[in-house]
Amino acid sequence: MLGYLGIGLAAGALERAAGMSYAEVLLISTVLYAGSAQFVVTSMLTLASPAAAIVLTVFFLNLRHLLLSAALAPALRHVPAWKNALIGLQLTDETFVVAAGHAAAGLSPAWMAGLNLAAWTTWAAANLAGAALSGSIGDTRVLGFALPCMFAGLLILQLRTFAALRTPLLVAVFAGGFALLGKGLFSGPLIIIAATIAGATLGLALQRWTSARNS
Repeated sequence: MLGYLGIGLAAGALERAAGMSYAEVLLISTVLYAGSAQFVVTSMLTLASPAAAIVLTVFFLNLRHLLLSAALAPALRHVPAWKNALIGLQLTDETFVVAAGHAAAGLSPAWMAGLNLAAWTTWAAANLAGAALSGSIGDTRVLGFALPCMFAGLLILQLRTFAALRTPLLVAVFAGGFALLGKGLFSGPLIIIAATIAGATLGLALQRWTSARNS
């Protein structure tokens, strides 16, 4: 929740600077509810991008939630499908990292609901507060650094859950190399999605191979 305050204030200030009303800031933070997507939407609105381009960009950007949901699915197999749907609707990068750290001990619907609702309400409140304080901020472009800082913090928190760093380091190097190689051959943001899927596939294969070897 403390992490959400910083990034939410930045998002709200940028959204207000882009011309959104307070109602629109509240709407985008509660319905879209995705930090990186909200930063992208704000930037594209500032550039007067077409609505279709904004929707398509957000769609591809949020496809990573399929991977996040798939990673938590084994710990929630005992939960009814309708509860899993509600849990998945509010899953974010931050709540995934927290939940993944507790997945080994088991995840209950009530615990996930508490985690998701706490994050959701904090995010919306931080966005509104950022919008209210946007007038006191000079150059809002500097707030764009809040997003990469947040993901760096999430990476550190997730690495702490690994007993050995060999697998995550191999996945990171492979995905990075895949993206760089692909960028030299193809243009467009789809290579980032392909690199993410390739890295996740390698991570799953290494995890299963390690489990089979230790069993």
